[in-house]
Parts: sequence; structure tokens; C-alpha cells
Amino acid sequence: MTVRVVLADDQPLVRTALQMVITDAPDLDVVGEAGTGAEAVELTQSLDPDVVVMDIRMPGMDGIEATRQITGGPGSTHVVVLTTFDDDDYVYGALRAGAAGFLVKDMALDDILAAIRVVAAGDGLIAPSVTRRLIEEFADRPGPAPGRRKLDGITEREHEVLTLVGRGLSNTEIAAELIISVATVKTYVTRLLTKLDARDRVQLVIIAYETGLVAPSR
Repeated sequence: MTVRVVLADDQPLVRTALQMVITDAPDLDVVGEAGTGAEAVELTQSLDPDVVVMDIRMPGMDGIEATRQITGGPGSTHVVVLTTFDDDDYVYGALRAGAAGFLVKDMALDDILAAIRVVAAGDGLIAPSVTRRLIEEFADRPGPAPGRRKLDGITEREHEVLTLVGRGLSNTEIAAELIISVATVKTYVTRLLTKLDARDRVQLVIIAYETGLVAPSR
């Protein structure tokens, strides 16, 4: 099955480069391009793509609001944020708006293609190294701390799994850490998604940060 992709970025050269790479992949197809958030929302409503690769900083409606409208709509389109991490103040807001993951523009193109496939399959995606940088970035930022939420109804083992997910570990790494099988880890993650009313793994990372389970490394 071909994954249908919409590219949303205000830089034509970025869109062209991504379009060329994605089109060369036999299982991916670019069905539309947008230069603003509003155009991305309109294209999503008309084309119903599987994935929107979304820049954040665009004129008019930015990528955060566009992501919120797309993920809050009736369709099943997933949004992946593609950003320049080091100077972007809005990645966390985009994840809270419903993005299924985020990529950085200096990633290898093959990794970007792989990420699109993962998100299209319904899985959230945050690379472990980027997860740690995200947590440190927002933990160190001045201003009001994100609202704390309680972790009611989860077991001690689920608490451990959530902490490791928040640290950016993969299921295989969590299994090795806790000396359990990968299948068991997947079961715990599924339970956490249900109990915490989280859309995907990305939201579990956010919850782990917001509840203080994960703190920036020093």
C-alpha cells in the first residue's frame, strides 16, 4: 500500500528536495504541497492523506495551529513535524497539538522516509536522542512549568515502563532494562496508552515529562 503524503513548508526548495526523495520511494507518494498552515489544512480536508510533513514556522497560520486543526478533524491523517530543533521554540506545542512525532531537518533523508512510514502505520515516533534533547530544552526554558497531572491507576511496573519511555528508550531497550520480553513491553505500553488516554507514544513522553518522571540530565 502506498503512503500518501502532503508536504507543508514555506520554503519551496525544502519541499522540492523532500518531494524528489519521497517520490523515489516505491511505497510513498506526494499528493500535495502547501506553503502555509492554512493551505495544509485545506489540502488535508480535500485529499485525506495518510501523513502531513509539517513545518512549524510558516506565514499566517503556523504549523502548530494547522496540526491542531488536522488532528482534531474527522479524518485519520497523522502529522509529523519537521523542524530546525535548535532554534525552534514550538516543538513541544506541536506535540501537544497532536503531532504523531517530530523530525529535525538535518536528519538523514532515509531516516525521514522511515519515520513517515512508522507514523503512517499508526505509531508515534520520537528518536531517543531527540527525546532527551527535547526534555532538556523545555525543562531549561524560563517561564511557567507545564501543568502537573496525576498518574492514577497505573501499576508500579507500568510506572517503570512509562519512565523509560519518557527517557526515549525503545521497546527492545526497555525489555533489556527490566529483564522482560519485548512483547510484554508492548503490552505495558498499550495499557498505558489506554489508562492515560494518550494517542500514541509521543504523548506518553509528554506525560512522563509533565509528571516529573523524567528530568533533564545534568
